Amino acid sequence: MSKTIRIGTRDSELALWQAHTVQKKLNDLGYTTEIVAVKSQGDIILDKPLYELGITGIFTKTLDIAMINGQVDIAVHSMKDVPTALPQGIVQAAVLERANTLDILVHKGNLDFLTTTGTIATGSLRRQAQWWHKYPSHQVVDLRGNVNTRMQKLAESDWNGAVFAAAGLERINLKPENYINLDWMIPAPAQGAMLVVAMANDEFTKDAVSQLNDIETEICTYIERQFLKTLEGGCTAPIGALAQYDEEKDTIEFKGVLFSVDGKQKIEIEKSVDISEWKKLGFYSAQEILNNGGAELMTKIKATLKK
Repeated sequence: MSKTIRIGTRDSELALWQAHTVQKKLNDLGYTTEIVAVKSQGDIILDKPLYELGITGIFTKTLDIAMINGQVDIAVHSMKDVPTALPQGIVQAAVLERANTLDILVHKGNLDFLTTTGTIATGSLRRQAQWWHKYPSHQVVDLRGNVNTRMQKLAESDWNGAVFAAAGLERINLKPENYINLDWMIPAPAQGAMLVVAMANDEFTKDAVSQLNDIETEICTYIERQFLKTLEGGCTAPIGALAQYDEEKDTIEFKGVLFSVDGKQKIEIEKSVDISEWKKLGFYSAQEILNNGGAELMTKIKATLKK
């Protein structure tokens, strides 16, 4: 059996770049493909912070529906936007090799504000909490929209800077000269990774897409997303996680962190385990956080976000 694999994607420049990347890889393997662009609610509603919209997976839900309705065969996502529990009937088909995991600060050329007061923009609770933890005197304002829109809003504002995922800007050649790596900021679980999902009953498509899977990225993102899921964070709580494979030692190095929304409270964990122990690493790390005050903090976070 042979068929054209219809690739569902959001219609932003970055989302289309991701879809075209998957399309090229599948075409190189001899498959026929077409791209179907769909607008998500997360792209349409730009005047509210993400957590206020109250929808887990706001950037993925529209594509999930298109897949279930048979309009597309696969969807390509930034993995950090994808809820830890996929909809019934949809499965993870491949995780592509990971790009840069860092957050970066894009600034206006003058960094004096880092030692005084300043205004930083981000639509992410995780970035906001970590920024306030390090710079409690700063103001953090909400910034929404696709990467291009956010860069434009920064340019037109009087803000000192805005926080972006390095991978997104690098993929579409938007990373400016005036940036600094925020290597102290723990990234979102699965940041820098691209996920392809397919219908569970579509063996042809699953077999095709599985050839794009990168096993090291799959393992590391699994650990990070298991950590997130165990903390019951969804996509919006101030949770960071990063798992990295150390080839020399044959170990997984893991860092996980949970912050209060205002950045004042921080509960973190660092672990190094043999590669053979990866399957439960995210779960056990999250359990330690929960037992170390994290359960109470998660209750507070949920109450704060409901207000």
